Amino acid sequence: MLSNRTLNRTLLARQHLLERSQLTAHQMCDHLVGLQAQDSPPPFVGLWSRIADFDPAVVSDALEDRSLVRITLMRGTIHLVTPPDALRIAPHVQPELEKIPFRKGFNYGAMVGLDPDEVRAHGERVFGDEPMSAAALRQHAAEIYPDRNPGMVVQTWLIQLPVLQTPPRGKWKDNSRPIWSRAEPWLGAPLDPAYPLAQLLLRYLRAFGPASTMDMQTWSKLLGMKQAIERLGDRVRTYTDERGRTLYDVADGELADPELPVPVRLLGWYDNAVLSHQDRTRIVPEGGGSPLRAFASAVAPVLVDGYLSGLYKIFPEAATARLRISPTRTWTKAERAAVEAESHALLGFTEPDKEPRVEILEVDADLRP
Repeated sequence: MLSNRTLNRTLLARQHLLERSQLTAHQMCDHLVGLQAQDSPPPFVGLWSRIADFDPAVVSDALEDRSLVRITLMRGTIHLVTPPDALRIAPHVQPELEKIPFRKGFNYGAMVGLDPDEVRAHGERVFGDEPMSAAALRQHAAEIYPDRNPGMVVQTWLIQLPVLQTPPRGKWKDNSRPIWSRAEPWLGAPLDPAYPLAQLLLRYLRAFGPASTMDMQTWSKLLGMKQAIERLGDRVRTYTDERGRTLYDVADGELADPELPVPVRLLGWYDNAVLSHQDRTRIVPEGGGSPLRAFASAVAPVLVDGYLSGLYKIFPEAATARLRISPTRTWTKAERAAVEAESHALLGFTEPDKEPRVEILEVDADLRP
């Protein structure tokens, strides 16, 4: 039986959060099967937390030379991934994504009654092979479907077609409006529908395991987990957790010592280390949902002793950068000092030209100044 603490330390080890790695940004993206990148800053913070001497220019340059891309993949969210992953994961996620816009629950039925194949064909023609802004896409949508909300038509195209956000959006300190491109012309290669789901799950386990089939489904929003795992045969082994559930793992996967000391880590909001299990108790005490709901406003997790034990947000001002922290439990003096030190290090990375100010508030205090 695996204890919760063993699962915690093993997750942190596989996420490279026990000590910063010598992997490159490209290698880390490959190992983690991408970093969630709904907003521009989080993947940079996620890589800084995992890679020694991380240089954000590496990712900015990679977006320009197309050796990294930001594309809608797992859970219908944008991920920073390598081109091979963009081309081989998209065929897995697209069939489920494409069902969404034509349901009654999608934007109050905005697309109900339209033929999905016809809408997709119009989208492919409008996109062509060149990047296009949302404003230009809306103009085309209004001409083709004058009786529909053009924004909803564009949103449907962005879901139906494997598309990615092109730079400059996503580069370091650049949160400009998205310019979209179909993945295949941008990368100069076709999609790879032959990539096995079982192989994708094997990679998930190397970065997030041991895990249940429900964990795998939460991470990917795909179906058929049990059958895919069965195809792996002796490449996986099973464990039981404290609640009696079956967990799968790569056969050669190492389990971490549950008593390993863990450094404080400040992650980016939406970090997959926190969001990629159905049962989050291995990193979120009690599996709590309320702190995670705050992520939508650029509030991010503080890990103390390996668990989410606080939330933080950076408030850049003219000459100063304030990093405010709301603990979710009382910290020891040593924990408080470690959080403060890591917070100053993060401000040195994100706002090197501003005076850093770290403010540790009372437990569960409102982060807003």
